[in-house]
Formats: sequence, structure tokens, C-alpha cells
Amino acid sequence: MKKISIVVPCYNEQEVLPLFYEEIQKVMLQIQEEHTDTNFELLFINDGSKDNTLQILREMAKKDERVRYVSFSRNFGKEAGMFAGMENAKGDYVVIMDADLQHPPKFLPLMYNTVLSGKYDCATTRRVSRKGEPKLLSWFSRKFYKIINKISQTEIVDGAQDFRFMTRKMVDSILSMKEYNRFSKGIFSWVGFRTKYIEYENVERAAGTSTWSFWKLFCYALEGFFCVFYGTTYSCIRTGHYQLFGCIRYDSGNYSKKTLLW
Repeated sequence: MKKISIVVPCYNEQEVLPLFYEEIQKVMLQIQEEHTDTNFELLFINDGSKDNTLQILREMAKKDERVRYVSFSRNFGKEAGMFAGMENAKGDYVVIMDADLQHPPKFLPLMYNTVLSGKYDCATTRRVSRKGEPKLLSWFSRKFYKIINKISQTEIVDGAQDFRFMTRKMVDSILSMKEYNRFSKGIFSWVGFRTKYIEYENVERAAGTSTWSFWKLFCYALEGFFCVFYGTTYSCIRTGHYQLFGCIRYDSGNYSKKTLLW
């Protein structure tokens, strides 16, 4: 029996969680009808939400044995949430996706079949439009990818999402990188596994409001530049030769140990 762990970082998602849960159940059933040897776990990461997100997760876990959750003692950010999810996932395959349905669950069957083919270790999505996004944010995002790819050793694909379906081998490789402040878009690229990009049009949130302000995105972009720049310029001596070595420590794996795991 193969298990798929679906990791869902959450911060103040009380309005959209019931919608997400309804949609993901339909997709899980669809996959199990095609692949009868497959089961699931839903692993939600409550990133210090200030609304009723945690209470909703508790209720879901009581009703559905497939539901587990980790609850942070405060807000540590999405990077910490993704890392904690991968670290606690039990599946042979691991999915990372948002709860707001901007990462459409309908793509999961295609992503699963893509990885099962053996040709790829990861299936991910790439936005080909930024419909509904503020023009300033769209301009900033395009510039971000142009600049960061000039200093990065590996390509960071413009529009690539954190919505990923990965093999356990790839996840273990990502977890072996113990950066302190994590820039996952760079790490996904750095580990170098075969990746299939599925293009799609931008989807707006199903409910609620985004907590990603322009300022937060700007700071995240600066962290990305900092990480990639030092990862490509800092070197260490190994067997008498200089080798490039990403050695900036990022802040995401360092989430509080005072968490709840169910």
C-alpha cells in the first residue's frame, strides 16, 4: 500500500479550510478509484493562526483518522511550515499545497501519474499568467526571477509554485539540507531531481484574504537573493580544492519545539 502525505501550511485559514477539505476529499477518492493500492494522510501545519484554524483542525482530526496536524506556538512563516510538514510526513510521496485553493487539487491525479511513470521525481505547477494579481506585484515578481537567475547556479523557473508532488527520495534529500533560513524555491532547484512543470492559469483565493502583503513578499525576495548569492559565492576547501557550497543558514527549520502533533 502506497501512502501520499498532503502537507498543508495554514495561517488564518478558517474561512477556506472547509472548502479545501471538501475539494481534497473528492480528489483523494478519484485517485483511489484509479489506484486502489493508495491511501492518504492530510497533514496540516497551523502556523500560529490567530483565528479558529486550530479549532477547525481539531474537529477535522476527530472525524477523520487521515487528518493530522502540527500547531506552532507562534507564527514562524510558510517556510517553517513546509519544512515541518515534510519532516513529519509519513508517506511514500509528499505533496505540498496551500489551503486557499490557489493550488487546484484537480491537478493531483495528473501529478501522481506523472511521478508514477518513473520519468520524474517531482511534478509541480507553473503559473503562466498573473490574472487578478496587482500590476506592481506582477512586475516585481518578473524582475525577481530575472535577477535571481543571474546569480543562481541552478535555474529557478519563473512562475513555479510550492505546489509539488514529490517522491520520498526527493523529500529526504531536501530535509538533509539543514539551512536555517530556508528559500525553498532555490532548494527545490538545488537538489536537482527530474521535475515536470504543469502550466496553468492563475487562480484566485476561494475565500478569506491573503496574509502576504507586498512588504512581506519584498522581504522574502531579499532573503532569496541573500541565500542564493552566498550559496554560490561562499566556498570551502575539500581535498585541496575549492568547491561551491551553499552554507547560509536559514530560519525555517528552527520552529518552536512547543508544538502539538496529532
